[in-house]
Amino acid sequence: MLKKQSFSEKIGSNLITVFMLVFLVVTLYPLIHVLFASVSEPAELVAHRGLILYPLGFSFEPFEYLFRNQYIISGLINSGLLIIGGVSVNIVMTAIAAYVLSKRYAKLTKFFTMFIIFTMLFSGGLVPLYLTIRGFGMYNSYASLIIPFAINTFNLIILRTAFEGVPASLDESARIDGAGHFTILFKITIPLVMPMIAVIVLYYALDRWNGWFFASIFLKDKELFPIQVILREMLIDGDSGAMMAGNDNADMMMLAQSVRYAGIVIGTLPVLFFYPFLQRYFVKGALSGAVKE
Repeated sequence: MLKKQSFSEKIGSNLITVFMLVFLVVTLYPLIHVLFASVSEPAELVAHRGLILYPLGFSFEPFEYLFRNQYIISGLINSGLLIIGGVSVNIVMTAIAAYVLSKRYAKLTKFFTMFIIFTMLFSGGLVPLYLTIRGFGMYNSYASLIIPFAINTFNLIILRTAFEGVPASLDESARIDGAGHFTILFKITIPLVMPMIAVIVLYYALDRWNGWFFASIFLKDKELFPIQVILREMLIDGDSGAMMAGNDNADMMMLAQSVRYAGIVIGTLPVLFFYPFLQRYFVKGALSGAVKE
């Protein structure tokens, strides 16, 4: 039988409910505002002042203009290639490093762990990184965005903690049966911490999808730009106006505003679409990697 709540408990519960509802509205409204603005009539959007609670008219014209730009399509393809290739390298390298550092019998693991953590606090800087990438011939190629960022230290520490939670008896019994380290890693350890692997994949994929800074520095050809660099040029540098050079000035100004919102939707929608499918792994994996028994 459920215990009856006291008056103070009811007040506290109601306050928490109100707070969460306010927090929900504050969190969701920017997304709703951008979505409704992206499908509104450009003229009505420019003339409107205040909150947008529904589409102002209805028009897909901003999206049509966006996809007429060849660099939007190439940017989406490039971002997809970077996610597939980059995340694959990230997971393999991070898993191997985390496996080694999680073994207490391995030599100098504490030293290498501290050495790796040191890189979270101090780095050589952007200029040495740029010179290194040019020196190795990776400039203006996807290798410049994948190889130097193959391992994220924060993700490595999380995965190492998850690997340490795997019973050592499994490792020992597998080695007695003749299994090597790669067999133990890919057939025993990784399947047991798959929720955490899903979390790390999500972290790396988001980092690849949202990354624009290093791509804008290490890539020269616009055909290689990922979608976020294309959208940045459009939103900040005014490239959306150049894209619509055939319109008169008034129409161009009105349409440019809607196109900016449409670009934000294109940059955000894939993440919102895939996140619900990974949410259960995200919650379970984040908790299992955060607590060390």
